[in-house]
Amino acid sequence: MAQLSPDTLARPAQALPFWLSLGTLPIAVAGLTWGGLWVLALPAYCWILFPALDAALGLNKDNADPDTPDDQLRVYTLLTLIWVPIQLATLAATLWYLPQSAMTGWEKAGMVFGMGVMAGTIGLNYAHELLHQKPKIERLAADLLLASVLHSHFRSEHMRVHHLYVGTPRDTVTARYNEGFHRFFPRVLIGQRRSAFASETAMLARRNLPWWHRTNPFWRYWAFQAAFLALAVALGGPEGLLIFAAQALIAQWQLELVNYVEHYGLTRRHLGEGRYEHALPRHSWNAAHRATNWLLINLQRHSDHHYKPDRRFPLLQNYEKDEAPQLPFGYPVMTSLAMIPPLWKRAMNPRVRAWRKQFYPDISDWKPYNKAKNPMPKGAPPRA
Repeated sequence: MAQLSPDTLARPAQALPFWLSLGTLPIAVAGLTWGGLWVLALPAYCWILFPALDAALGLNKDNADPDTPDDQLRVYTLLTLIWVPIQLATLAATLWYLPQSAMTGWEKAGMVFGMGVMAGTIGLNYAHELLHQKPKIERLAADLLLASVLHSHFRSEHMRVHHLYVGTPRDTVTARYNEGFHRFFPRVLIGQRRSAFASETAMLARRNLPWWHRTNPFWRYWAFQAAFLALAVALGGPEGLLIFAAQALIAQWQLELVNYVEHYGLTRRHLGEGRYEHALPRHSWNAAHRATNWLLINLQRHSDHHYKPDRRFPLLQNYEKDEAPQLPFGYPVMTSLAMIPPLWKRAMNPRVRAWRKQFYPDISDWKPYNKAKNPMPKGAPPRA
């Protein structure tokens, strides 16, 4: 394991592999232009190519100097910002072209599925990176990406709930031990929205303001989402609206598959009276698979992200197994396993049990943790 200096990190060649996500653009254009099997190329690019590269290239455990200043990271920041117009332009072209195209029904369905995979795998991941940053332009870019898949509430839920209460009963998206994804997904789709609204309402109430006050970010969320819905109708009519809604749902499914994997079965110790230990690297699954970390801009270094949430993606640190639990494969393989609960549980439940023995050998009764029955964290906003 090596440490990369700021000068090394700033070299364009060092950043270039992360730009592989832009390979989805010509693939999307090919699908729209030629149809046929090309409409399946987007999910194949994300789900097949990068796991194959992982198998060939192995793990990357090198860490960048975490004190590298932002001015040495401009080429990385440019990637996340340039993705926004690329995704939105591709979405607009799809909404306009598909309803009037001569594609067959299965070709259209395949293209919409691929667009959802692209928006969920890359777009929502980039939105996650952008919403954690301080510059307003980056947070606005995150809002646009989230609204383009009708998932704007994620910003409030992620910042006001998930990062504060991960691994506790208050966090909706911490997947419970032995909870299959097909039970997790509807629970999270509904619970996240309620939780996000409740957290913003509670914050306004602390300032003696009603939920409908103009500073509630949900007004912005609703406005952006309404604008995208109107654009879908303007470009593609009723079919355009259906295409937009379908790609949004697929993108949300992709995001929640990742959420499911990131914290499955990992809980923080309850210290009594609604108090919990601080979130540590051990409370997120870590993965060092090289190629998938290129595609997902180091999202798999999730243990460090929760330790330092505003750390930009090229600076996220890798952790070894003595500090954080390790996934056996990268996210594309793990999310595929999550869709088949028996295979998922066979792969992951023994790892959760080993994690418990490693970090919490003194806890003998895990039933309250398994079912999220421990007390709510002290001072947490209501679930709604």
